[in-house]
Amino acid sequence: MSKAIRIHEYGGPQVLQWEDVPTPEPAAGEALIRQHAVGLNFIDIYYRTGLYKVPGFPAVLGMEGAGVVEAIGSDVTTLAPGDRVAYASSFGGYARRRVVPVDRLVRLPDAIDFSTAAGMMLRGLTVQALLRQVRPLQAGDTILVHAAAGGIGLLMCQWARHIGAKVIGVVSTPEKAELARQHGAWETIIGLADLPAQVKRITDGAMVPVVYDSVGKESFVSSLDCLAPRGLMVSFGNASGEVTGVSLSQLAVRGSLYITRPTLMSFISKREVLEQAALELFDIVGSGTIRITVGRQFPLQDAGQAHRAMESRTTTGSTVLIPD
Repeated sequence: MSKAIRIHEYGGPQVLQWEDVPTPEPAAGEALIRQHAVGLNFIDIYYRTGLYKVPGFPAVLGMEGAGVVEAIGSDVTTLAPGDRVAYASSFGGYARRRVVPVDRLVRLPDAIDFSTAAGMMLRGLTVQALLRQVRPLQAGDTILVHAAAGGIGLLMCQWARHIGAKVIGVVSTPEKAELARQHGAWETIIGLADLPAQVKRITDGAMVPVVYDSVGKESFVSSLDCLAPRGLMVSFGNASGEVTGVSLSQLAVRGSLYITRPTLMSFISKREVLEQAALELFDIVGSGTIRITVGRQFPLQDAGQAHRAMESRTTTGSTVLIPD
């Protein structure tokens, strides 16, 4: 037997239950992983609450992790027991042991520890997709990034600075503003009050060509008002609730704006793209260009407490769950 956090219904953090589960066995094309660290992400909360639907109950949440291969399926030739691996966007992470399709696993360099890997895979590959694929960021661009002191936000600040772009980071407290600046933000804005006016002041009236918004409902309209004509709104999260009732005329009257709602899997579904994106991520982290900040670690059995901390927006950087 093994252990996992499972939910049997949608609801608050109290539905996360620490339970005995059978140790899974890898089928063809799969590997059994003994997990050393599991990443916590807002998408886990979306699944827990029912905003996103789980495949069925009981369900094991969690989309990223890192560990060691313990066993492989009969046809697997690319991995062997003892290999260090990591993954992102593979549902079922809140467990001591789990099986993962081999084509979703990447080899983890020895220089990157398990906690760092679990805190960076989903976020790091998301940032790679946002800055390198959704809209290739160019040196000299000025972009607006919401939740700039969060796990994704801190990575975006650093990666954008490496490219030569300027980040205006939106945060909720002065402490988070300082953290974002330490990680490469050019300017910071605290709160959403008068956001377009503040962006107009900072950019001398030019506004920004792209906004990266993981907040959702609370910030959507003000984000649109920060865009220059023909700018791009990248809405990739729902921390404050889902954006609904969008009228296309809002895009027209603001200057023929574009909008996209990307998901990571759309950009790493092909094995060769996943490998290329992961290699770029590992290289940029390994070189020290990007610093992964693991703000807090919780025992896996305390996942409910970790969810409460994330929902209260008291966390910074990445939050990691550690199986005992």
